[in-house]
Amino acid sequence: MAIDDRWRQLGEYANLMNLDNVEFREYQYNIIESIYRHGNTLVVLPTGLGKTLIAVAAIARAVANGRRALLMAPTKPLSEQHYATLAQMLNIPKEEILLLTGATSRKAREANIAKVIVATPQTVANDVKSALLSLEGFGVAIFDECHRAVGKYAYTYVANECTVRDILVVGLTASPGSKKEKIQEVVGALNIRHIEARVSTDADVVKYVMPKYVHVVNVKQTDTVRSISKFLVPEIETSMESLRNMGLMHFKSFQNIPKGRLIALGREIDKIEARNYKFGAIFGYVKLLNLVHAYDLLAVEGISPFLSYINSLQAREAKSRAVEYLINSMNIRTAKRLAEEAVKRGEEHGKVFALIDVLKDYKGKSAIVFAQYRSTIKMLNEFLNNNGFGAVPFVGKKEGVTQMQQKQVIDDFRSRKFDILVASSIGEEGLDIPSVDLVVFYEAIPNEIRNIQRKGRTGRFRNGDIYILVAEDTKDEVYLRISGQKEDKMRALINQMNRKLAETYPMGKGQKQL
Repeated sequence: MAIDDRWRQLGEYANLMNLDNVEFREYQYNIIESIYRHGNTLVVLPTGLGKTLIAVAAIARAVANGRRALLMAPTKPLSEQHYATLAQMLNIPKEEILLLTGATSRKAREANIAKVIVATPQTVANDVKSALLSLEGFGVAIFDECHRAVGKYAYTYVANECTVRDILVVGLTASPGSKKEKIQEVVGALNIRHIEARVSTDADVVKYVMPKYVHVVNVKQTDTVRSISKFLVPEIETSMESLRNMGLMHFKSFQNIPKGRLIALGREIDKIEARNYKFGAIFGYVKLLNLVHAYDLLAVEGISPFLSYINSLQAREAKSRAVEYLINSMNIRTAKRLAEEAVKRGEEHGKVFALIDVLKDYKGKSAIVFAQYRSTIKMLNEFLNNNGFGAVPFVGKKEGVTQMQQKQVIDDFRSRKFDILVASSIGEEGLDIPSVDLVVFYEAIPNEIRNIQRKGRTGRFRNGDIYILVAEDTKDEVYLRISGQKEDKMRALINQMNRKLAETYPMGKGQKQL
């Protein structure tokens, strides 16, 4: 199929884009045109709706007008992916597109005259600071996964350098966050003039997307998990009471303590000056922090992840009196023994068996199972393979996996050498993972960015199913509710902020002449 003539409405620069076999999508065309009416633009599109094509169009227009273009992505693998895409989709000599990484020699950096540069923001920031790269002559800078443009992250430095030189900025993200302050920080850092946001139900989008069906699977706690939990609760309550007596704990139930509040409590204790008082506070806090995490692992993740964590505590008990006391308490020793016996019997959290039941209905189809922790991923991978499924773990460099190994896993998954990818958060953002028939959240997560990114892994070219496993009477239930509320809040905040931007920057005022 040749290029759809409707793309030619973009103008002469459409000739620099390889649009053969690229479906014309009205919302992409509208967003591309909007960028050049408004100037610096934040583009919010769920994963799988084609943000990359918008970047290609912005780059093609800059090059057609004799300017250079910059595309940045947070990681080297994602930069390499973008480089390959641009080499395929831009009708310019491949040698005029440069992949700039830490491995690029100084000589090549100094001689760089490429029309298009693809790099990580850290590389760009370092090269600009050391005068190896000049941003003069650039017409556009694309910031992929731009929700990272906060604090001291390199995106903020590069964006400021672009603003000084009047370079058009285009930020791409599936979600900028649900907190007003976070969105404002991203908008401010990138000097955004306009926001183009879409969801799958928008009028110019709906006809191009496949439906996604969300299924919530409620899972009851097994008797074994409940019996092990009973030995953890007294220890948790004792630690809470100790902190309460010191005026540091105001929650009645540990299950109501937000994780962020627990972390903040640690910062408060760190500021205490009275030495003896501080020591007692630290002792109780360390116990509580480890106990609550162990309890959550057992209640939400499984018996094996809980046991793995207790073993890790034992390995470092000599480094902390609080951990040593905890590990040697009768309740914890009993809980550990019960967990070991359960694992030997082949028992696990009810979620594991609920997952297997779900996957049986999709036998032979592709699926991604997302899980939070390395120990959970290991446990799930073993269970799935022992039950006749072809599953492979997909984890990050912290687990000792190289980028080359990650790429091989994705290539094997794409070629269907196995059907199920059991992934950590590394499978959520950016990487060119093929669309799948099914996505499973092994646990609910209270983060709208990660929720949107996970869901975007299915339903691109055919109907997609999303299953969320929720352990009853646990934080899963709270997180499921929070995630939905945050997504709704994010959309409302984006609309509100866009109205204010429109008042501040009337159409045309921020337009860049390339």
